[in-house]
Amino acid sequence: MFLKKNKKGIWKKALGKTQGKGLCVIAPMADVTDNAFREILAKYSTPDLLYTEFVSADGLAHPTGRKRLLRDLEYTKKQRSTSPVIAQIFSGKPDNIRQGAALVQRLGFDGVDINTGCPSRTINKQVCGAELIKKENRELARKLIQAVKEGAPKLDVAVKTRLGWNEIDISWIQFLLEQDVDMLTIHLRTRKEMSKVPAHWELMTEIREMRDRISPHTLLLGNGDINTKEEAYAKISKYGIDGVMIGRGIFKNPLLFDADRVPSVKERYMLLKEHITLFEANFGPTKRNMKEFGKRIKSFYLMKKFLKVYVNGFPGAKEVRNELMQIHEPKELLDNITATLKDI
Repeated sequence: MFLKKNKKGIWKKALGKTQGKGLCVIAPMADVTDNAFREILAKYSTPDLLYTEFVSADGLAHPTGRKRLLRDLEYTKKQRSTSPVIAQIFSGKPDNIRQGAALVQRLGFDGVDINTGCPSRTINKQVCGAELIKKENRELARKLIQAVKEGAPKLDVAVKTRLGWNEIDISWIQFLLEQDVDMLTIHLRTRKEMSKVPAHWELMTEIREMRDRISPHTLLLGNGDINTKEEAYAKISKYGIDGVMIGRGIFKNPLLFDADRVPSVKERYMLLKEHITLFEANFGPTKRNMKEFGKRIKSFYLMKKFLKVYVNGFPGAKEVRNELMQIHEPKELLDNITATLKDI
């Protein structure tokens, strides 16, 4: 963990560094954008902004839960030297999210993002995530946003959301713009649609015009169905927005933020090997983890799903992935990859 003096306006500074192209940022994804994967991105395929996984502010407000969740809010010097690092948090309780935002500020993050779009029923039952979209919960949403501002007055404050609950509801976007946030990212689907339909990019012009009228200083990002940096810049140019957030596209090419560079087969295996090593150092049975928790932090299975990211895009990749998925021990998998690299 590395602390650094907070400074508002850092996202607009990041936008300025894109030379008018717009921001291309990695989406916050549970069990994906952890400290290990962010380190890979920072080293080889740097997004304009780096996001943590979403973290429960309710857990951060609890003495026992905080100890474990602080591991999800770790970052490195490398990450901070390449991109602003944003912590995403969620809660349905203003007091807890205020405490969470204050902690994020003390930890030296560049900004804090409030999740109001997660479609998980488990999260929604807590009146968090996309549940806040419902009209009966908007006063709570307002209180949550205000609480984050109060808890982290030195940080830029953003919101990530969806277009609606069961149907598209532009009044929700208008409501968020009226809350005077520094950045708004919209996953252009409803909660009901999940990711089962094409993103509604056709609505972005209307939303951007609304932003210009209500809160012109708010940076506006779109999210959905973007798989390359080229596609991202095309959307930014077409709709006049400030940037694009890319989520599942990173699973097709782990180097897409490096000007869509496609890694060679050898590079893919080398990246996978390094990622496994980082994952084990962060979440495996290290002396630190055993001392703090008496066990590893994350199941190695969560790392193995990255096989689809790296072992992909070459003849026979599917068959190789299926074989590697049968390996359950990190050392055995690393030995297999090392042997494969000798033959490439």
